[in-house]
Amino acid sequence: MKAILLAAGRGSRLGSHTLHEPKCRTMLLGKRLIDRQLEAFREASIRDIAIVRGYMAGRIQVAGATYFENRAWERTNMLASLCCASDWLEREPCIVSYTDIVYTSDVIELMLGADEDDDIVIPYNTNWLPLWEARFPNPLSDAETFRLGSDSRVFEIGGRPTTLQEVEGQFMGLLRISPKGWRMIQQFLSIQDQSLVERMDLTALLAGLIEQGVAIKAIPYNGLWLEVDHESDLLLYENEYGDRL
Repeated sequence: MKAILLAAGRGSRLGSHTLHEPKCRTMLLGKRLIDRQLEAFREASIRDIAIVRGYMAGRIQVAGATYFENRAWERTNMLASLCCASDWLEREPCIVSYTDIVYTSDVIELMLGADEDDDIVIPYNTNWLPLWEARFPNPLSDAETFRLGSDSRVFEIGGRPTTLQEVEGQFMGLLRISPKGWRMIQQFLSIQDQSLVERMDLTALLAGLIEQGVAIKAIPYNGLWLEVDHESDLLLYENEYGDRL
């Protein structure tokens, strides 16, 4: 199993924190976000790691890592960065991670233990609501729909919910993709308008795959998971999560 970290974006909503550093190198309680992710993968015994770079690419230097470059990072989204790592995705299963999130090796181990016959696997956080209530005056203003079928497959993802009943959890920015799963993704992308693909994030990708009948296996997880989008997130986590990070 290999890991691919998507680290091309600037993260302009973090303001001065990303003037001279890519978002993934933002400091949280004395440690950079990307270093926390690398630590989680290494604790789960995953040593082969690729990083998709873009904004201030030279600032991301990790010993032993393989680099892919998203040179169009200013006008593209997360899916375009993922496609930059197609060479790895075609060859063997990979765990893909956003780099503006915080988690532990527990969730990586959970993904490693998923059925090998499931070609696209995502963990979802079942304890998302207290975090969203702390981050937003109205948690539904930023949450996305997430509903499951009876077979632990994702039925709906990425919409705008109007009730909490539409949100059974939140996509965590982590997924495991097999080579077969990547072929299904490529087939889906081949029939999409290129300009749409450039703007598409991974949640929109998953929603599109589901519409085409592709099975997305979902695994519940209630451990540590934080998302960093705003300076207020950093302040919140420093105040509330210091003893857990």
